[in-house]
Amino acid sequence: MNLTVRFIYTVVQRAMSAALFGILLLIIFALSFKMGHHPYLGFYRYDYLFFCAVLIQGLMLYFRMESWQEAKVIALFHVMAMIMELVLTAPKIGSWQYPEPAILKILTVPLFAGFMYSAIGSFFARSIRLFYISFEKLPSLLNMLALALCAYINFISKFFIQDIRSILFVWSVLIFWKTKVNFQVLKSTWHLPMLPVLLFLAFLIWIAENISTFYDIWVYPSQIDGWHIVWWGKIGSWYLLLLLSLVLVMKILGKRDTQGNWQIDDVHLSDKKGK
Repeated sequence: MNLTVRFIYTVVQRAMSAALFGILLLIIFALSFKMGHHPYLGFYRYDYLFFCAVLIQGLMLYFRMESWQEAKVIALFHVMAMIMELVLTAPKIGSWQYPEPAILKILTVPLFAGFMYSAIGSFFARSIRLFYISFEKLPSLLNMLALALCAYINFISKFFIQDIRSILFVWSVLIFWKTKVNFQVLKSTWHLPMLPVLLFLAFLIWIAENISTFYDIWVYPSQIDGWHIVWWGKIGSWYLLLLLSLVLVMKILGKRDTQGNWQIDDVHLSDKKGK
């Protein structure tokens, strides 16, 4: 196997391992599609998706594919996502809806919904360990947290006051323009600009979103009468959501020095079992 093939194989293998949570959820979405709206043993499809998500999370912790510290990050993101879901699926807003019944839900949101966002946090946490990721020329933590918080608030507030998404995009470009992502593959260190990496990841999540809506995990108002590709503009929403997830992961799992360099704490990097 030549070096190029080994490199591609290693990158794909690690990337799929990092995205394991999300990949398993997509597989379960597809396999459960035929369940429809009918109850089985008193529970509906969405309820069984919740059971499966909890099982996946538990197994990843048991086999130490995720650490408890990483689980805390994912849990925080889960809670924030559920709050956003409750607001955006409320009848007066109705950005999207869950078309199937569920026993295990809070108002309009089935409990499994938060795990879809948790999968993003899991991906970042595992990617940082699997690829030994570090950052150069990172903005101040206060600046990043302010941007992430404003992005989160804007997801909700844009239905009541002016949408400032354009400002947030410009803000992110200005502070991350010089930021580099460093990762290790085959004992070599590679460097990439951070912004294109985030856009590419947002595009991949947009693809996963299309798969999810195809299998009726949730639907947008325009998809009620029949499925069609999700609007391209949603990539921008996922880009901002990725920033929020990444900032939470960086805040809890690592440290930024005064020169803007960030790396994961040794206590997290040293746990390699399950990689």
